[in-house]
Formats: sequence, structure tokens, C-alpha cells
Amino acid sequence: MANLNKVMLIGRLTRDPEMRAFANGGRVANFGFAVNNRKKNQQTGEWEDDPVFLDCEAFNRGDTGKLADNIERFLHKGSQAYLEGHLKLDKWDDKTTGEKRSKLRVVVEVMQLLDPKLMGDGSGPAPQRNSVPARGPVPQRSAPAQGSYYEDAAGDSGPPDEGGGGDIPF
Repeated sequence: MANLNKVMLIGRLTRDPEMRAFANGGRVANFGFAVNNRKKNQQTGEWEDDPVFLDCEAFNRGDTGKLADNIERFLHKGSQAYLEGHLKLDKWDDKTTGEKRSKLRVVVEVMQLLDPKLMGDGSGPAPQRNSVPARGPVPQRSAPAQGSYYEDAAGDSGPPDEGGGGDIPF
């Protein structure tokens, strides 16, 4: 039986990255990330955002891996980015109640800046990769066109209402 654990997200940071260093010299960036699911309110007929808040972590891996450093340098609260990675389940015992707790976390492997002010010419920087097996090129993502469905994570614009409800707008 095959398994797949892959996450691709476009959204915004909900807090500035927090950095930690390891005894071996490695570093990790921990940050919050939010993406919006869009749904149509059946009563009003209006499109509404249904935000999903995620905890993310990114590591400097290998001799040339600088993903955590680049996240610390270029991303801050409110920054829009494309993230690619996998899910990890953290488990622990709550010290106050003694109950078992768990939380899904996104381990980031690829990051691309999507803020137009940082992208300059609109082509954006190359994705920041760590020592990940080659899977072919990651397509460059340019800044979305003004007024497009993905204009911003706050969701001032929504998909066109063409009666399909779940149709992809591109």
C-alpha cells in the first residue's frame, strides 16, 4: 500500500518566526500560518472565509540548507508565502490535566515568497530548498493578477459565482 504525506499551501504568517538553535549548530524556525478556505453561505449567498491556522517549522538541513535562516530573514507577520512540506503529529501529556494531547504541525521543505514588494519584477525568487531528493523543477509562481481569486489571504475577492460552487476559478 502506498503512502503520501505532502502539503502545499499559500497563505500568510500569523506571527513572526521564532528561531531556536541546536547544540550541533542547526537551527529551526517556528511560525504560525493561516490559509482561507472559501465557502458559500447557503443563507446569504455570499462567499465567506473559513480560516485554518497551522503551526509550522522549518530546519536548516545539510551543509547548504538555509531554509530556517531565509524564513527568519525574509518572512514576518503578514507575509504571504507558498509553503510545501509534510505533516507531523506531535503528542504529549498535559501537565495540568494529565490528558493526552496532540497537534498536527507542517514541516516546511520548500518556501517561496509571494509578497509583491519583495518580488520586484513579479517573477519572484527561486524556491528555497534543502537537501531534498530531486523531483524536477518547482514551477515559478508569479504575483497574482489584480482582482484575481487569490488576491489576498484576507479574501476581499472570491471565486466567481457560476452556479458550480466548487469550480476552480482558473
